[in-house]
Amino acid sequence: MWSDMIGNTIGLVALALGWRRSVLTWPAQLLSGLILVGAYASAHLSGGVGKQLLVIGVAAWGWRQWSRGRQQAQDGSIAVRFATWKERGLLLAGAALGTLAVGGLFTLYPSLSWSPWADAYIFVGTLVAMVAQARGLVEFWFAWLLVDLVGVPLAFNSGLAFSGLVYVIYFALVIWGMRDWWLRTRTAPTALEGAHA
Repeated sequence: MWSDMIGNTIGLVALALGWRRSVLTWPAQLLSGLILVGAYASAHLSGGVGKQLLVIGVAAWGWRQWSRGRQQAQDGSIAVRFATWKERGLLLAGAALGTLAVGGLFTLYPSLSWSPWADAYIFVGTLVAMVAQARGLVEFWFAWLLVDLVGVPLAFNSGLAFSGLVYVIYFALVIWGMRDWWLRTRTAPTALEGAHA
């Protein structure tokens, strides 16, 4: 329970830092993932463990991506934008194919997850969201929103009540973060025009 609480609290901090477009979101996500591996392992949720190992790997990659592109915005934060239609298609195709593949694996080996399709959906959805975040795409918020819709009931049904409550708070932060990034994409061109005038 303590690892669940501490890991998810750090996860909330990571989401808030992502909202602020701070590169510190990635080390926070990495630390949260390390702690939550223990929480999910104790609840016998192999899909959750796999998800957190994925979070750790993608957090290291995202940290590198944001560190290299830190000066893309005028205020020194990460520049954000909407994905192109091609990028959206790739994200959706990756999510669909990945969920089918992972869900099939979990179904074939029931010991990996007691809820194979929900676990697969969360596992792959998390990867899609983090890849989109690393690329500075507003769509990453939509991906997190869709993950939360399944993650909340699954966490409560798994006996990880704190995780479930945190997912509810995630939902509110995701809405605010989505609005902030969305507005930033609309004001960036105006700011650049003013800088060139």
